[in-house]
Amino acid sequence: MDSIIPPGKLLARGVQRYLRRHHDFATLDEFSPSRGLRVDIVGIGPKGEIWVIECKSSRLDYMSDSKWQGYLEWCDRFFWAVDRQFPYDLLPENNGLIFADRHDAEIVRMGDECRLSPARRRKLLLKFARNAAERHQAHLETAVWDRLRMAKGDSAETDFP
Repeated sequence: MDSIIPPGKLLARGVQRYLRRHHDFATLDEFSPSRGLRVDIVGIGPKGEIWVIECKSSRLDYMSDSKWQGYLEWCDRFFWAVDRQFPYDLLPENNGLIFADRHDAEIVRMGDECRLSPARRRKLLLKFARNAAERHQAHLETAVWDRLRMAKGDSAETDFP
């Protein structure tokens, strides 16, 4: 089953579970803080701190990523999430490091803190909240239509308004 799920998605799952359980962070995956950027995970901590986590499944994955430095201005801390076999000496030492697998994760090194300006923090918090609400609404819509299909005894896709 894991072979159909990209390795980076499995790392993201473990990181998100860990941040929720051990640091009380709310997280979203595939979040766009600004036009042209998409981070693997953004997390909002209990005091409003904003972390960005990039999941890298291989050396090639890391070497082909040229956008990550643009993410630094959109978070208080930046982390790389990798598995334990990743050659983590490639990663900048001032960034955080998380060892992860599909079930869990562990912060190995805290990244340098660079606090966001109040205006940027507000913008990101609003965007995070709206994005989370939109995803929740889409999930509810899907669940409602699935139940309607089941009630009609229709297993095929049905066009609902």
